[in-house]
Amino acid sequence: MSSWLSGNARLTFSDTGSGLPVVFLHPTPLDHDYWRPLSAHLPGVRAIAVDLRGHGASELGTGLPIGGFSLVPDAPVLTMAQLADDILALLDHLKLTQAVFVGCSIGGYVLHELWRRAPSRVRGLAFLCSKPQPDAEPNLKKRAANIAEARSGGNQALMDSFAQSLVGATTRSQHPEIVSELRSRITVTPEAETAVQAGLGTRPDSVPDLSRMTVPVLAIAGGEDTAVAPVDMEAYRAVPGGCEYHLLPGAGHFAAYEQPQHVAALLSGWLKQFAK
Repeated sequence: MSSWLSGNARLTFSDTGSGLPVVFLHPTPLDHDYWRPLSAHLPGVRAIAVDLRGHGASELGTGLPIGGFSLVPDAPVLTMAQLADDILALLDHLKLTQAVFVGCSIGGYVLHELWRRAPSRVRGLAFLCSKPQPDAEPNLKKRAANIAEARSGGNQALMDSFAQSLVGATTRSQHPEIVSELRSRITVTPEAETAVQAGLGTRPDSVPDLSRMTVPVLAIAGGEDTAVAPVDMEAYRAVPGGCEYHLLPGAGHFAAYEQPQHVAALLSGWLKQFAK
């Protein structure tokens, strides 16, 4: 693992392979290892897999803003803007002027912010089990409940429930070991979980940005995803840069880990356009 400094936090990433630079942003509460099974089936790519702030070996940092999440006013907020700034600092650290970006869940939300801030550095965007819409009211209440559980000593149970519920029912039935594998990678602290949940709850509506998204987009939805409805991901079909959309039956929110060969094949085919 390598590291870079963004603000007051030391953050970590893996950098493997050679070829087209592709930056991978994992879902919460996992880390860069989420992409390992997929990367093994993705030749010709320089895979740069990040540990987002507060995840894996990356520090959360100090001085996060407080008060942005109205349902929990005293919660620190890990904003999508901060996470996007971290990725731009990584590009500078690696001396990369441009890259293709792949994001799952919160990783995809960061990609929207990255596009708003620095579109010239983006060659293409792949969204896996992520959506442009902000949280609806029931989701906001759930995030507040998650924060309360994390703060009251229930963080381990909360992480257990994430590992179970975010894996598709088909995967849980046919490959129950995947749940255990993913759970072993979750090390998010109560403080980080609080900041992440508050950040997710305050993320902006990215639907208006779709009409200005002039780079190629790949959208992959999980047919059994309980967190991001496939119908919400169909909004990406409207981007002027062109969208390739796929629905994976039998896959949950962690589709790239549940079906790594299938997702790698779709991603590899889409990436060929950048080699021209």
